[in-house]
Amino acid sequence: MISTNKLFQNIEYLNYLEDFITDNRKQGFLEVLKKRTKHFTIVTEDLFQLHNTSAVMRSCEVFGLQELHVIEANMGKTIDKEIAMGAEKWVDIHRHNSSQHCIDNLRLQGYQIVATTPHADSSLLENFDISKPAALFFGTERSGLSDEIINQADSYIKIPMVGFTESLNISVSAAIVIQDITTRLRNSDISWQLSESEVLEKRIDWTRKTIKDIDNITERFLQLNR
Repeated sequence: MISTNKLFQNIEYLNYLEDFITDNRKQGFLEVLKKRTKHFTIVTEDLFQLHNTSAVMRSCEVFGLQELHVIEANMGKTIDKEIAMGAEKWVDIHRHNSSQHCIDNLRLQGYQIVATTPHADSSLLENFDISKPAALFFGTERSGLSDEIINQADSYIKIPMVGFTESLNISVSAAIVIQDITTRLRNSDISWQLSESEVLEKRIDWTRKTIKDIDNITERFLQLNR
């Protein structure tokens, strides 16, 4: 019997599943995955308003970030699918029950910790070095990021503003930052695209999510490969 992990890395399984979707859908997956990246990831920390997390996820999907990390130490929630508008199917969401757990996990993956804050020592967004893999943290609408994250951040960035208002809504801030860094990334010589194994895994994942009777179809595949 093929294990679940092996199943998501099995090209024969993908070929079997793709018989149940259209050529246009298959090509669409390939085109989108060419522009997907894990070079950057976004982290939200205990957002009070659910629709803001959903909107951030939608920005991740639109601008090609494959992963979103959600810290829910105090504000456990579910994604608002109406606002996410289907983005939850295409973005990988990782939930953490503490900020420290999230920081430690991301450092192990090779990410630098970047706090978005109007901190006096923050660099302007336009000067942010995109060459290193980075996890960009966004805090609550009321008080920003926690001291736990601020104190452990490797660097700080802020969005340049020239008006009287000193802050932006979290979902707006995230959209501005994500659009800026992903545009610069795609125009750079940095190796930012998903690996072949990551592309295969997402093709299988997305194809599975497209097929209604996926459990029975998978069972038939497993029976054929016993």
